[in-house]
Amino acid sequence: MHEMSLMTEIIKIVSHDAQSHGFSKVDKIDVIVGDLSNVLPDALELAFFHFQRQGLGILDENTQLNLVREEAKAKCQTCLFEFVPDYRIALCPKCGLANCLLVSGETFRVESYEGSDEL
Repeated sequence: MHEMSLMTEIIKIVSHDAQSHGFSKVDKIDVIVGDLSNVLPDALELAFFHFQRQGLGILDENTQLNLVREEAKAKCQTCLFEFVPDYRIALCPKCGLANCLLVSGETFRVESYEGSDEL
């Protein structure tokens, strides 16, 4: 389960940045997870709860994790049809060609976080 290591890095990055801005705790973390990002949201959330209980970084029991799902979208470069692909490489359901470009769905990033200097 690579989500444990991904969440460890998220917490390290957010904690470091929050501390550099004078925050003593993080109240909320918003993470975008694309449908084709190879990240399982449930496993990522489980890893967050594990580290939250341990107080890793500047998390506490009130810190919230908000996972924002990014739907996968592709566009056929031949007929310009847009559709929701099942995989990264997909055939266009309209013309049948494999000349498609992923438009969204691969994102995995910390979008934002909220912190405070209250203990």
